[in-house]
Amino acid sequence: MAQVLLFGGRSYSATEIAGVDEAGRGCLAGPVVAGACILPVEYDLPGLNDSKKLTAAKRETLYPLIREQAVAWGLGVAWPWEIDEINILQATFRAMGRAVRAMKGEPRFLRIDGDKLIPNHALGRDIPQEFVIQGDGKVPAISAASILAKTFRDRLMVHLAKRYPGYGLSKHMGYGTKVHVEAIQKLGPCRLHRLTFKKVRPEDKPQQQASLF
Repeated sequence: MAQVLLFGGRSYSATEIAGVDEAGRGCLAGPVVAGACILPVEYDLPGLNDSKKLTAAKRETLYPLIREQAVAWGLGVAWPWEIDEINILQATFRAMGRAVRAMKGEPRFLRIDGDKLIPNHALGRDIPQEFVIQGDGKVPAISAASILAKTFRDRLMVHLAKRYPGYGLSKHMGYGTKVHVEAIQKLGPCRLHRLTFKKVRPEDKPQQQASLF
């Protein structure tokens, strides 16, 4: 028998509920990517968990299995220039909305990782939803969505690193490591950098008193 979630006096089967999560929200460079996924009642995804708790190799193993076994899945991307224009939170919502709209077939209910719902203007659909704090480790569909988002984004960053060399993007995936910050200071930001982020934008330098001699 299909699992049933009761919400707002209505019931939803497991195959009507999509988990939604993001990857790359805290990075200094690259897009924020969201995944959305509906899992069947029965699936074979050994080790399915929060993507952050899995090795890259394990994520790569699960990535095609999730896409093959999912009832439906989708990915959404919001680029750095969008992040700079509307801020990272709104860009994350935009990516999530794109992921949901990219799914083959519309889910009847959404479970969002974190503590916020997707605003209607970003979702672009009238779908009931709830947020689940630390849902990527609690709800299998959210775990699957997190793996889709993280793996797709990592692959994308490896590809983009060839176009924007010198920053080590294929190693840190755009996160604010010491090596990355030093590269930004040396080379300046590139098109992939989020110019509104503190460690990317030029710091105001204190004015030096002019010498009379």
